Amino acid sequence: MREGPTAFIESLAARRRFGMRPGLDAIRSLCARLGNPQDSLRAIHVAGTNGKGAVCALLSSALCAVEKQKCSVGLYTSPHLLALNERFRIDDKPVGDAELEAAARRVEEAVGESSDVTFFEALTAVAFVLFAERKLGWAILECGLGGRLDATNICSPALAVITRIGLDHCQWLGSTVEAIAAEKSGIIKPGVPVVLGRNDQRVRTVVETRAAEVGAPFHYAPDIADESEIPNDFPLSGSFNRENAVTAIAALKVLASHLSHTSSLLPSPFSHVVWPGRFQKVGNFIVDGAHNPPGATALAGALREEGLTGLNLIAGFCGDKDISGVLGALKPFVKHAMAVRTNNSRSLTAAETAAAMKSAEMDAAEYPSLGDAIKTAGTSPTLICGSLFLVGEALEALGAYPWDLAGRDASELLTASR
Repeated sequence: MREGPTAFIESLAARRRFGMRPGLDAIRSLCARLGNPQDSLRAIHVAGTNGKGAVCALLSSALCAVEKQKCSVGLYTSPHLLALNERFRIDDKPVGDAELEAAARRVEEAVGESSDVTFFEALTAVAFVLFAERKLGWAILECGLGGRLDATNICSPALAVITRIGLDHCQWLGSTVEAIAAEKSGIIKPGVPVVLGRNDQRVRTVVETRAAEVGAPFHYAPDIADESEIPNDFPLSGSFNRENAVTAIAALKVLASHLSHTSSLLPSPFSHVVWPGRFQKVGNFIVDGAHNPPGATALAGALREEGLTGLNLIAGFCGDKDISGVLGALKPFVKHAMAVRTNNSRSLTAAETAAAMKSAEMDAAEYPSLGDAIKTAGTSPTLICGSLFLVGEALEALGAYPWDLAGRDASELLTASR
């Protein structure tokens, strides 16, 4: 699966992969030519700055358990770590190349010669096609960026969920948490219940006000769920993932109450969740996707809880991130920093990252590759973070990438790697 569907990658490679264009006209027009597959989905729509992917994965795990033998559950997230297939999961397994190719061909035919469809819009249309053709019971959709103008926002959800909101993508979403919360709140639809995860009062006010404006039942997750309800076998590490679990539990409760559905909690609804690279322990390494200040602050909290200090830090960053904010949050836990380049066109060079580390008053050096840095770290306690692209590369190098590895089940592999 590592390479993914070749024709799919080639056909989309020329598109503005990282472009964002205000407005939903292009994705609406594309989906109309496809027969509006999104309209057939019973969707759960999830937005937020941090934690939205984890909440999506938790909801998928729980609904797969609840709906077992009755219907299938789709999960669309971004970005991927190593293979595009990861973005499209059905019953918690990435779709195969052949199925993804077939859906991609349909989308490419609908796109035709048009040049105004972005990479993410095309992938979102592929998700809609895949899930509609499978006639899934549920489709869990993660916003890519923002909410109001995100390509996923043409769905008609049964439930909206908004996770913790912080400052990220400020050039697109605004420079205050209130402005960003307003953009994320754009996924709220009239009459559709919304669950807000733990946030400060400024965010809650914005989201609750928007819900009242459109007549959407509002639920604040900490008011209807708490950590005592998290099963003992909860497999994800870090306090931030316990916060994500509370949000997911609240969402499941709302599904049960508002939709008269069978989504009541099971004894272990999250025991088989697969969400790699988020405070994942692999031997003496911790691999985490923190790439913005809110994520780094959450990671720092998890490190503090476990009493972890004097760590090696292996990090690489894309150039559009607040690197000083990330490094500032992690500095108290780092003894020596190793700068590498990520496998991404937007990556800073190792030298640029090393300079940023030194500006943050870290003892730092640049390394020619991630493999060299891992080899140098040896058996010392080491944190790898800074980019999800780097996370995927690290999990593969450490033998902990969860999918398509010698036929091993993903949940078993992740459990073994902790």
